Amino acid sequence: MSIPKTSTVIGAGSMGPGIAALLARYGSYVRLNDVSEEALARAEGMCAAAVTHLDQLDVPVTPGGSVTVEVDQAKALDGADLVIEAVPEQLALKKTVLGRIEAAVGHEVIIATNTSGIPISDMAVDMAHPERLIGMHWSNPPHLIPMIEVVKGERTDPAVQERLVGIVKAFGYEAVVEKEVPGFIENRVLYAVLRECMALVEEGVVSQQDMDTCVKWGIGYKLAVIGPMRLVDMAGLDIYQAVATYLNQDLSNETGVSSLVTGLTGQGKLGMKTGGGLYEYAEGEVAAKRAEIVAGLVGVRKALSAIKPV
Repeated sequence: MSIPKTSTVIGAGSMGPGIAALLARYGSYVRLNDVSEEALARAEGMCAAAVTHLDQLDVPVTPGGSVTVEVDQAKALDGADLVIEAVPEQLALKKTVLGRIEAAVGHEVIIATNTSGIPISDMAVDMAHPERLIGMHWSNPPHLIPMIEVVKGERTDPAVQERLVGIVKAFGYEAVVEKEVPGFIENRVLYAVLRECMALVEEGVVSQQDMDTCVKWGIGYKLAVIGPMRLVDMAGLDIYQAVATYLNQDLSNETGVSSLVTGLTGQGKLGMKTGGGLYEYAEGEVAAKRAEIVAGLVGVRKALSAIKPV
């Protein structure tokens, strides 16, 4: 399966520009659409930044690719071979947008949603042709993290899943094929980890700084190379069983949201976007920290790409 000749990305928020830049890098003519002209103006700069990051990764350039921003959705969808919906995580909004997409493109066009966890079947309920809707969950930043979750809904055609997996592999990403569950796999695992992290910090067991250090080097470093299933094999299933026997019952089983988080959001402290959250950020520090993170992701990806998968 090759890269689509023409792709449309609906939604120019935090992920749309990176998705568009990557597809264009591999030769697709991409139209990036949003109802907000302001968002599209920002997106041009975000696409340019993504291109710089891809240059740093030495990602080859396939001739013919480009990104055009388009406020007119009908024009953006005209002639598309692949449509990726990347609007905010609101079910009603997504259903409305998907209805418009379906009415504008041919029956052979794959309609993919970048939802991070809304069930595909719920989004497809009002569609005339739900068999061509499929989950295509990119991890943020989408142009840097080479893994995509491919998720079928109850009525998704298996052939559509097969085609999308081929497209993902064509631009060198790993396609994770999974069944439909709320949150999908990546976020289910991530939020299980975050729940325990929040509980331990809230209980005063560890500071947020030391928590980050512990997870980054004690867990993240290993898992980036090994993966959890292989890690258990390496350690020994008998050891895992022995520790899990006493430890699992002591882990957090909070079904709500940590008061550490709700207390901060109640004060309007949302993290980097407001200049303060679990950490406080001085003027200019957010931009610097984001740049450090991107540089780190580029460096780690280069390192991981150079070793044989374990």
